[in-house]
Amino acid sequence: MIEEKKITEAIIKTYTEELLNYIDMDAAIAGSGPSGMVAAYYLAKSGLKTAVFERKLSIGGGMWGGGMMFNTIVVQQEGKEILDEFEIPNKKFSEGYYVADSVLATTLLTSKAILAGAKVFNGIFVEDVVLKEGRVCGAVVNWSTVEVAGLDVDPLTVNSKYLLDATGHDAEIVNILQGKSRVKLSTPSGKMEGERSMWAEEAEAFVASNTREAFSGLIVSGMAANATFGGPRMGPIFGGMLLSGKKAAQLIISKIREEKYGKEK
Repeated sequence: MIEEKKITEAIIKTYTEELLNYIDMDAAIAGSGPSGMVAAYYLAKSGLKTAVFERKLSIGGGMWGGGMMFNTIVVQQEGKEILDEFEIPNKKFSEGYYVADSVLATTLLTSKAILAGAKVFNGIFVEDVVLKEGRVCGAVVNWSTVEVAGLDVDPLTVNSKYLLDATGHDAEIVNILQGKSRVKLSTPSGKMEGERSMWAEEAEAFVASNTREAFSGLIVSGMAANATFGGPRMGPIFGGMLLSGKKAAQLIISKIREEKYGKEK
């Protein structure tokens, strides 16, 4: 016998328990693109409580569509090791270039992150940060449908030791922080530098080197890093995105361990 009431009860009770479990966590990630999901995987794998908040129902950001909806992605030699670790089938196109199916890559990044222990809350976006004593220490979240409908509905908050802005080109969290609190970022100007036009080689190097703390408690990865620190875009080559996610996770892991155990001598 199937009861509609029992189905509803199962959904509401289970989801509510999961959401309550993540109102206090080690790492909150805004955005579920490739850098966000790779970061989620490594963070969860290390034992840190990690949640991803994605405003859309679908996960994967711009990776789904490959280049101009040709659903193939390109990864350079340096990023291939992450494809292999996530068991994403890929093949050599030419020296230093590897191709993979964008749909399969996206689904495997997602499944591996969740199986590692990360929790994904889709349909929820980060609309603000919790800022106390000069440090980001949480996220203000709301239903995406509230934003779309233009409803006046107060959000809720979650605490996190670190917040990762993996929202892509818009660098939404950094923009919110700068716009509302007018803080000084760790950029050359102290403000958002803005994304530059296409230069794939430069952008791939830039995203790796600028995956870092933009403000106390706030890390940037992927295109959010390039937009924050003034790097160019790179188009449908994704090695830098994958490597950026791994670096972001390593940085957060290192900082949390340092805060807990002190600097290693």
